[in-house]
Amino acid sequence: MLEKMPRVLGEALSGVKAGLDKTSYHDAFSDVAEGVRVTSPAFADQGGLAARFTADGEGVSPPLAWEGLPAGTESVAVIVEDAGSPTPKPLVHLLAWNLDPAANLTEGTASGDDTPGVTLGKNSFLKSGWLPPDPPTGHGDHAYLFQVYALNHRLDCEAGSGREALVEAMRGHVLAKGALIGTYARR
Repeated sequence: MLEKMPRVLGEALSGVKAGLDKTSYHDAFSDVAEGVRVTSPAFADQGGLAARFTADGEGVSPPLAWEGLPAGTESVAVIVEDAGSPTPKPLVHLLAWNLDPAANLTEGTASGDDTPGVTLGKNSFLKSGWLPPDPPTGHGDHAYLFQVYALNHRLDCEAGSGREALVEAMRGHVLAKGALIGTYARR
């Protein structure tokens, strides 16, 4: 959708970015200890996302792995937000929770809303599952923050909930967190 935005508008908005400080990781959960190591076989931290994970490709969700979860972890939540979006708050690209701590997300796992063992919430386009990155042409690099949270129980948060409901359900139950940044831009 944003690929149709004229380059001149993308360039004019290049200085307007939501910012990492407004992501759930640095805002709602700023007081939570780090310690979860988050990796992806598809991209390095601060590395570029392949087009296949974006609106310029197949738009499948990238694989994500975590380790170093603290004792007492009963479930995992994943939030992916675009800190580079030209919006007041970062765009939500993925909300997933009640993940098995011993499992990881394989490529495409979070692409649809029928994913066994994964509870998905609504992204910023009000659809369940992965919202493929679609930054405006000429807007510059967008930082997609892949956040992993170790929780002390499974969340009683209804499937299809949004970011605010998920964050509220997580409050007081996050044992540790970790993050990985993937970047993408339309040149």
